[in-house]
Amino acid sequence: MTDLATMKCVPCEGGVEPLSAERIRGYLEQVPGWTVVEDPGVKKLERTFAFDDFAAALAFTNRVGEAAEEHGHHPVLATTWGRVTVTWWTHAIGGLHDNDFVMAAKTDALYGAANR
Repeated sequence: MTDLATMKCVPCEGGVEPLSAERIRGYLEQVPGWTVVEDPGVKKLERTFAFDDFAAALAFTNRVGEAAEEHGHHPVLATTWGRVTVTWWTHAIGGLHDNDFVMAAKTDALYGAANR
């Protein structure tokens, strides 16, 4: 199985179906801690990360933002004292795409690096 964190996002401008429930289940096994949430009919991938203070949470937010820019795929980032909630989905298809799981794995790697 390919390590999601080493993969690159591929441009997705629509015209493809969101991932099937089976593909989502398979990917979720590779990104523990992430959950699928549904926001009026749109499946999204979400996880909340904990930090010791606001400065650490903000630094993580900025690192995720830099990775998002690098890969051309952007999440919703909610930063509060000691917490960052990251939500990925592919706007162009109104649901989950391979890219969302790739970026979730990259987000996990950034979190791991921040907590070493």
